[in-house]
Amino acid sequence: MERKFRHASVLLDETIEALRVKPEGVYLDGTLGGGGHAYEVCKRLSDSGSFYGIDQDEAAIEAAGKRLEEFGKKVTIIRDNYCNAKEALREKKVEHVDGIVLDLGVSSYQLDTVERGFTYKYDTPLDMRMDQRQKLTARDIVNDYDEQSLYRIIRDYGEDQFARNIAKHIVQARAEKPVETTFALNEIIRAAIPAKIRAVGGHPSKRTFQAIRIECNHELDVLRNSLQDFVNLLNPQGRLCIITFHSLEDRIVKNFFREMENPCTCPPEFPVCVCGKIPYGKVVSRKPVLPSQEEIGENPRSKSAKLRVFERI
Repeated sequence: MERKFRHASVLLDETIEALRVKPEGVYLDGTLGGGGHAYEVCKRLSDSGSFYGIDQDEAAIEAAGKRLEEFGKKVTIIRDNYCNAKEALREKKVEHVDGIVLDLGVSSYQLDTVERGFTYKYDTPLDMRMDQRQKLTARDIVNDYDEQSLYRIIRDYGEDQFARNIAKHIVQARAEKPVETTFALNEIIRAAIPAKIRAVGGHPSKRTFQAIRIECNHELDVLRNSLQDFVNLLNPQGRLCIITFHSLEDRIVKNFFREMENPCTCPPEFPVCVCGKIPYGKVVSRKPVLPSQEEIGENPRSKSAKLRVFERI
């Protein structure tokens, strides 16, 4: 059965307001998804404005293409990873843009499409690839990474206090036979977490599945390696709006924005700056923008979302 690509765009109004769309401007969405943020940007563009959308998921590209069809030649959609945005735009003769959106959430389509193997709720082969052209899968990570690497991933990316025990149980289980499916992994994780913790926490697999997904798609490395390019792409007064769903992502964005605002490396005791590094811009709000209780009620997956905004000088 064909499943419609759907993804409720989190913090939609807040992001569009922060972006301050100019009718004649040039805008980029590095995580196009179903085109929710994109549609609101394109609605505000005149015939001289233009929009570029990037996504690595084939289903997202198809869905967004249909959703944005009414905007015609204003819209250019590119299948790629957002870390290649600078080169992709340069090929289109675009050197700078007036605003950029990154929504780092996994789409509802990806989570709910059983065969994609993102979710612990259905029994399906382990996969978790955002881009189906990629070779590395969740199955490869679970069966091929050594115990120390699994522990590090689950500890750092899943922030699970039982990371060491989970890694140990995975290695013991796969010695008997390969771990092929989501439910097989569920059972291993369940056995590694004390019953009293399982009774009061969320689903015992949630953190480990998140960790494996982040590793499979190199999500944090891609984010770190892309931020400077995004700032460099911005025109003066252009804004970069990033929505995160994970504390590690948010920390990376917060610290990077802070560094872009104050890149000076001089010791605090120096009376004047001698390093010569000048600010790239300013952080628009000191605290992240959070979803309203109304939005959380309508879309529970928005609960952990945080929007941070940076403006180029």
